[in-house]
Amino acid sequence: MHNFQAQDHFADGAQYIAGRLTKGTSGTSHAVVDPATGDDVYTYELAGSDDVDAAVAAAAEAFPGWAGATPGERSDALHRFAGVLAARAEEFAQAESLQCGKPIKLSREFDVPGTVDNAAFFAGAARHLQGQSAGEYTGDHTSYVRREPIGVVGSIAPWNYPLQMAAWKVLPAIAAGNTIVLKPAELTPFTSLLFAQAATEAGIPDGVVNIVTGAGRDAGEHLVGHPDVAMTSFTGSTGVGKRVAEIATSTVKRLHLELGGKAPFVVFDDADLDAAVHGAVAGALINTGQDCTAATRAYVQRPLYEAFVQGVADLMESVRLGDPFDPSTDLGPLISHAHRDRVAGFVDRARSYARVVTGGEALQHPGAYYKPTLIADAAQDSEIVQSEIFGPVLVVLPFDGDDEGIRLANDTPYGLAASAWSRDVFRANRATREIKAGCVWVNDHIPILSEMPHGGYKASGYGKDMSAYSFEEYTQVKHVMFDNTAVVRKDWHRTIFGDR
Repeated sequence: MHNFQAQDHFADGAQYIAGRLTKGTSGTSHAVVDPATGDDVYTYELAGSDDVDAAVAAAAEAFPGWAGATPGERSDALHRFAGVLAARAEEFAQAESLQCGKPIKLSREFDVPGTVDNAAFFAGAARHLQGQSAGEYTGDHTSYVRREPIGVVGSIAPWNYPLQMAAWKVLPAIAAGNTIVLKPAELTPFTSLLFAQAATEAGIPDGVVNIVTGAGRDAGEHLVGHPDVAMTSFTGSTGVGKRVAEIATSTVKRLHLELGGKAPFVVFDDADLDAAVHGAVAGALINTGQDCTAATRAYVQRPLYEAFVQGVADLMESVRLGDPFDPSTDLGPLISHAHRDRVAGFVDRARSYARVVTGGEALQHPGAYYKPTLIADAAQDSEIVQSEIFGPVLVVLPFDGDDEGIRLANDTPYGLAASAWSRDVFRANRATREIKAGCVWVNDHIPILSEMPHGGYKASGYGKDMSAYSFEEYTQVKHVMFDNTAVVRKDWHRTIFGDR
């Protein structure tokens, strides 16, 4: 049984502004539902525009002091932050599994340690905000580049990885000297609030990290359009990302988008079949398939196709669904019954044109459970192949030559992640060059690490989370030039007035 009592933890409200919890002022209440049972576990007042204004004002007030701190001071604070997160790891894991329905082993072994590591990485990276070396590029001047924080960042995070997404948004922003207002999904506010409280506990000044928990059309749109927000970072669906871009463009603010995905999993005929089967099941079912990098389209070269389909079906049927707080549970529920029904709708419509090899049904259970599902014999242009399902559903299609496999892998609007499976280094290397995705794994699928960037091509968005590359999103680059001659009348002045 879980030990996280949300109503007690957040009795003072689900907004975190200027270092303290407060209640929302929208006049609308919202219930967080445990997707494993269907029970309400926390009821709170949603944020309204006034709460967003207060959070942005707190962030703006904190910005000069935090931006003026030395890199070493920010680094020290982030090291303390990582320590607080590590010390409270079990609390974070319990809260994450309660609100999301994640198996506790996933929260304990993936979400929480990944977040602690991310905090430790950015504690070090805070000391390495470097620009181009100084130099005399004209001969008469010394030029150098400064990296400066942008200001108040307004970020919106999704419900599938609430803790990791809070970290991905907050850490690079504040490591670079910005302050932030984060809007988590109203379905899953717990770990974002705990994250902000941990920042305060670590000594990060009030107002540097603020949380507003409200609906996207109200709090979210107001945050994106706020005139005192200098930059927006959004992770979510491509459709909502387009709306965020429209609002951000109208205020000419910087924008970072990490959007949908439909990751291909390309298995060439020289691949290790057992490794590919295990990789496909793990890559497709992580977080109950609610992962924008999850393996969703397996393209298998024809000599291995039937054996791959059978192997994946057999392994999927061994996956244990159950109570997220049972350490033996492999797969939890989907985030909500509404989302489960959406996933089921994709599968049910596919029955008319494809073969459901295994799964394809909800459990008779109060929770939002759906069985691991494998679909074969679908056409490349079908809905099940082209659309993001965001559930435990893998579609398998055969291909013949390598050209066809790579062409099919690229044949969706998305380009977030992909994998290629082959023992031939030249074949695999070609796939990494030609598959249009922000991350291409070889003989694995899903692992991420703090030192490497995460972000997409095409309709999967632009900009990077994690790694030092994320500082490109959260800093302004300024060219500074000094005259070294002390000459009053420069030679170039004659192009404006007078003669040589």
